[in-house]
Amino acid sequence: MENINTIPGKKDTLKSASQKPDSLRAKREVRKAIYGKARTAAILSAVVPGAGQAYNQQYWKMPLVYAAIGGLGYWAYNNNKRYKSYSNSLRAMYDDDPNTLSAYPLYTADQIIVQKNQYKKSRDLALILCGVAYALNVIDANVSAHLKTFDVSDDLSLQFKPWYNLGYQNNFQTGLSIKLTFK
Repeated sequence: MENINTIPGKKDTLKSASQKPDSLRAKREVRKAIYGKARTAAILSAVVPGAGQAYNQQYWKMPLVYAAIGGLGYWAYNNNKRYKSYSNSLRAMYDDDPNTLSAYPLYTADQIIVQKNQYKKSRDLALILCGVAYALNVIDANVSAHLKTFDVSDDLSLQFKPWYNLGYQNNFQTGLSIKLTFK
């Protein structure tokens, strides 16, 4: 039986699509190992906030994530509750039903409108900040996973040394030299 990918009379001149040179396959596996972990950390963090930090073994960041998202969520919940209270009081003032009473009888309608709008703005700001904290959680997990492969060895050195030179016609020159060494 003859291979479909060969030309008659010549042996294996065409390679199948699944055959790749070993160097490309090795590069792809290294890239998958690096970026695959970052992708996994980002997905975990997007599904459950803080899970990407746990995957990266940065457990100390998990309480920060939960405090930020939880605190901003509580702020949004509390402001929404107050917004609804003022909104219901304003509705009770204008419904022409003597049985419904405003929760804030000492406030005028204008004061209630101002309070209602203020709590609505605060609620919206809290929700936006909560979304930003959630996005930062995902970004942090991704970046931390990428930086796990970053080489921070003792072979790097940066040295600052004074520099001097006795130049042409006895002109004395001074300065600062910076030397960066990779070993």
